[in-house]
Amino acid sequence: QVQLAESGGGLVAPGGSHRLSCAASTDNQCISTMGWYRQGAGEERELVASISSGGTTNYADSVKGRHTISRDKAKNTVYLSMSSLTSEDTAVYYCYADASVCVHGASEIRYWGQGTEVAVSS
Repeated sequence: QVQLAESGGGLVAPGGSHRLSCAASTDNQCISTMGWYRQGAGEERELVASISSGGTTNYADSVKGRHTISRDKAKNTVYLSMSSLTSEDTAVYYCYADASVCVHGASEIRYWGQGTEVAVSS
C-alpha cells in the first residue's frame, strides 16, 4: 500500500505562483513514476505533469513553460511549482504514484491522493 498526502491548495491571484506538495508513505512498495492530474468543474481529469524515478519529466502542453514538477526521492515527495497562473488552472489537483513490490518485473498499481483544490481568482 501507498498513502499519498497532498498539501498546498488554496486561492491564488491571476499571474501568481504557487506550489503543491505530495508526500508518499509506504512500508514495502517501490515507487516509480509520480505526477499530478487535475480536474476542473465539469471537465475530465487530465494529466498535468509526471516525473519518473530517473527524473524524466512530461508536461501537458497547457502548462509547459509555466509549471515545473520536481521530486525528492529520499522523502518520496513530489512537487508541482506553478507560475503565471490563470483561471484555466483552477481545478482539483490529484497526486498519483505508480508502485509495485520491489521485485524486478512486478506489476504496478496506481495510487491516488485525495485531491487539493487550487482556485485562481482575483
